[in-house]
Amino acid sequence: MPKKKERITITSALPYANGVKHLGNITGSLLPADVFHRFMDLFEIPNIYISGTDEHGTQIEIEALKEKMKPNEYVDKYHEIQKEIYNKWGMDFTFFGRTTSKTHYKFTQKMFLVMNKNGYVSKGDLTQPFCTTDSMWLADRFINGNCPHCSYEHARGDQCENCGKLLDPTELKNPRCAICGKSTIKFKSSKHLFLDLPKLQQELDHWISKQTNWPQNTISIAKGWLKEGLKPRCITRNTQWGIPVPLHGYKNLVFYVWFDAPMGYISMTEDASKNTKSKKRVGNWKNWWTDSQIYHFIGKDNVPFHTIIGQPC
Repeated sequence: MPKKKERITITSALPYANGVKHLGNITGSLLPADVFHRFMDLFEIPNIYISGTDEHGTQIEIEALKEKMKPNEYVDKYHEIQKEIYNKWGMDFTFFGRTTSKTHYKFTQKMFLVMNKNGYVSKGDLTQPFCTTDSMWLADRFINGNCPHCSYEHARGDQCENCGKLLDPTELKNPRCAICGKSTIKFKSSKHLFLDLPKLQQELDHWISKQTNWPQNTISIAKGWLKEGLKPRCITRNTQWGIPVPLHGYKNLVFYVWFDAPMGYISMTEDASKNTKSKKRVGNWKNWWTDSQIYHFIGKDNVPFHTIIGQPC
């Protein structure tokens, strides 16, 4: 139990804005976080509960195409639908935001520039799939195929949902375009930006080892990544829907959704501090991230992105 006057920041995994969520999304992270938030209120412990819709990524583009909508129209529609559902369930968010807010765009770009200045961003070439039928680059979720680890036939270019392994599109067997469904794919090289995780391995290992309150499963997953050895992680994509990269020579790219999404918790807290209609005043939003105990309620598939990739962000 936290001390009575200790500040507590509570978040739940940002629900992706690709349609209506199923009950598993609510019971898996939203409801437990809501219960914990109310429990803190009962003991008069200062706390906030932050969440919101995750609105970038190629899956949004795919679903928007299916509904014959532009990505911004699509996320506007499903943000409101999801927000209404959570209101009907009585979720007591301090603030329910969006990763398409102006605050989030500015915050993500600012954080990137700081990371780049401090030497944690590297440049390199990335071999990516190009669909000759649709004449377009395919981001990792625009390509499907057989998983090289478990042979699952519907693995995505970024991750296999069957065995949980993170993937690179070049690893897929029998790759297919997720838009036209054809195998008319060529792999071409283009320049990209990478989060230099190897440079941070020792610091991350030390930081993770100090976490005494984490569930054992979380520690095991994070330590497993560290044991295998961290590799540079590409943080840019050849697509139109996303936050533009504010760096000369790379302004034709946008940030990978898993680069900007973990920062959404912080930018939404900043947005919460500006929300005059909120029943709970947030005050100085930075205090909730610099002088507070932080509790993330997430699913196990999100653990690497919150413990390893999201920490440098």
